[in-house]
Amino acid sequence: MELYRYSSELIKRHQAPSGAFVAAPAFSQYQYCWLRDGTWLAYSMDLAGEVEAAEKFYRWVDRTIRKQAAKIDTLIEQKRRGERPTPEQFLHTRFTVEGEAGSEPWGNHQLDGYGMYLWGFGEHLKRRAGADILRAEFAPSLRATGAYLLEFWSEPCFDCWEERGDQVHPSTLAAIYGGLRALAELFPDLDLQIEPACRKMRELVERSGVVEGRFIKSLGDLRIDANLLSLAVPFAMFAPADLRMVRTVAAVEAELCTGGVHRYRDDSFYGGGAWPLLTAWLGWYHLQRGDVKRATDLLTWVEAQADAGGNLPEQVPEGLFVPTEHQRWIERWGQPAKPLLWSHAMYVVLKRQFMIN
Repeated sequence: MELYRYSSELIKRHQAPSGAFVAAPAFSQYQYCWLRDGTWLAYSMDLAGEVEAAEKFYRWVDRTIRKQAAKIDTLIEQKRRGERPTPEQFLHTRFTVEGEAGSEPWGNHQLDGYGMYLWGFGEHLKRRAGADILRAEFAPSLRATGAYLLEFWSEPCFDCWEERGDQVHPSTLAAIYGGLRALAELFPDLDLQIEPACRKMRELVERSGVVEGRFIKSLGDLRIDANLLSLAVPFAMFAPADLRMVRTVAAVEAELCTGGVHRYRDDSFYGGGAWPLLTAWLGWYHLQRGDVKRATDLLTWVEAQADAGGNLPEQVPEGLFVPTEHQRWIERWGQPAKPLLWSHAMYVVLKRQFMIN
């Protein structure tokens, strides 16, 4: 079966009755729904014309966040009293399919998924009839999420790799920026709060997140990270042609690309292999710049990573940065997650961009 069709059907097949998507249905460690991963899956469903599946996910998020409304109010009140909440007090980033907070010991304070929800829902409304009615229905969770992000966007939190919870990450700020800008389009009365905050985010990245003319992994961490692609595509904090973005992508190509794209240097998770989802993301960026040949090469690499059944993994052991760690992770958790639904979602996104362009 053609991989695009298989990927779309695989994502739909593994949507829980509640609307949630577990990150990797056959991998025991990933039996949660991340707001980040789930929104990418919903976005891919919207692009594939599966609008009902996307909306079912957003209804799950809406219900899940409504359960957190009192907690959001308490957190904001604490902050305004001058009390900094502990990382354990912040909203969780991953949930059971029933919408209950995950109980595993991983770092939970991540803000990018909440920005993703706002951004993704805004994208969903562009493809959905009756948008005004749906916007009004979701208003409480959307506004609560916006209030939470406006209050805490500058706080350190874990990045999209569940790491470095004591730092501020440009990729996280980009997701918040994109989400808040989408929220301002949905509710123009919020723009007076959102526009200054977004300006400050961008200024912070420009002031403290640029070294040698390119963006850096975290404020204080000068390395390159493939998640920096999100600053341009899709969150538009900076234009794809911005010279700092061009230099960032050139560094990704030079330091992190061995055919497929790796996360960052010194990545020891399963030895630091190449990730199909990041490779598709880089292809998406190049397609936005008009480099169809490079985007096609990256698409071809992603397709080559599917197994005989059509399943894409989280990562493959190509060009391992820390080879000695590969077997240790296999002994601890088994083979890398496959299928990883986020990998399939990013493949669908890139494939659809080719169809659009």
